[in-house]
Amino acid sequence: MEAADFEAVLNAIRTFVRKEVVPAEEVMEKTDEIPEAIRAQAAEMGLFGYALPEEYGGLGFSMTEDVQLAMEVGYTAPAFRSMFGTNNGIAGQVLVNFGADEQKQRYLPGLAAGDMIASFALTESEAGSDPSGLRTRAVRVEGGYLLNGQKRFITNATRADLFMVFARTNADTEGTKGISVFAVESGTKGLTVGPKDEKMGQRGAHTAEVFLDDVFVSGTALIGGSEGEGFAAAMRSLARGRLHIAAICVGLAQRLVEESVNHAAANRQGGSPIAEFQQVQAMLADSQSELLAGRAMVLEAAKAYDDGSDRRMAPSCAKLFCSEMVDRVADRAVQIHGGLGYMRTVAVERFYRDARLFRLYEGTSEVQKVIIAKQMLKGAGR
Repeated sequence: MEAADFEAVLNAIRTFVRKEVVPAEEVMEKTDEIPEAIRAQAAEMGLFGYALPEEYGGLGFSMTEDVQLAMEVGYTAPAFRSMFGTNNGIAGQVLVNFGADEQKQRYLPGLAAGDMIASFALTESEAGSDPSGLRTRAVRVEGGYLLNGQKRFITNATRADLFMVFARTNADTEGTKGISVFAVESGTKGLTVGPKDEKMGQRGAHTAEVFLDDVFVSGTALIGGSEGEGFAAAMRSLARGRLHIAAICVGLAQRLVEESVNHAAANRQGGSPIAEFQQVQAMLADSQSELLAGRAMVLEAAKAYDDGSDRRMAPSCAKLFCSEMVDRVADRAVQIHGGLGYMRTVAVERFYRDARLFRLYEGTSEVQKVIIAKQMLKGAGR
């Protein structure tokens, strides 16, 4: 996309988020739903397909463009981004990078338009950040496969039209080998979705368990038509997703800093604005410094992702730092607000709960450290 066109898109999204989505945050919190008017406008603006190829109706954003958009949508309740995040990210990218042409043609236009919602069905009770413990099985039968297993914490499962289901096609393999991925449409016999999970935060973003009981899919449902590609598909999608999440954390940190500054300037103790208290100033300075560091890290990592020089370590570094950073910024924001920061009617209290999830999904902080260290040690001692 031309620079001027991208800037126009970014400005439109910034305006939409601040004028339409931010005022609806309390409604999303109370109802645990995204208002339909916001969903419809997001689809009209192309947000359900900004990272999908233009030939299928998407906007074809590069990673550098993706993270700049993420910083804008991250400014508001994370549920807003979650509504279209799986279409562009971990689920949609499986199709983009590994899908056969006919699979792309069948699903990507609907995903890009927001007419379909996709879910990334990888996580299980013994396979979270590390998929090597995957137990869901896909057994070859006449005409296709039978899938059996149980997935949990699956984002958008209650709304999904399409599931990217990861299953072990080779029962003799362990670890990351022998994992394949299938496109399974909602309504397929044997596929059921449990009730939405009751979470600490991020209300409006639904997760649920997904059950597969002798789910038959034809051979054409196997992504790319090749068995054993599931782990590679998951890791490639997750690497991009981790960088995107890092950018979301930067956007949320920006909002938290602004909330903190405005509160400090407007509220008084002992006749003086608390913004004049040096310890409050220190907390503001720490948050602003970390925010700027996170933004710079994300932009640099996105550049390396786009030129292909680092699609492994830098996304994990950015996700690790920014997800931990936004938690610290949220904690300081509550502290600056004092007792008011503990009240459910205040934005920073809600964001404090929302932010905690970023250190867990799409690879915990601990897993990111393992990935980073392994990349650092490659070739050492040779």
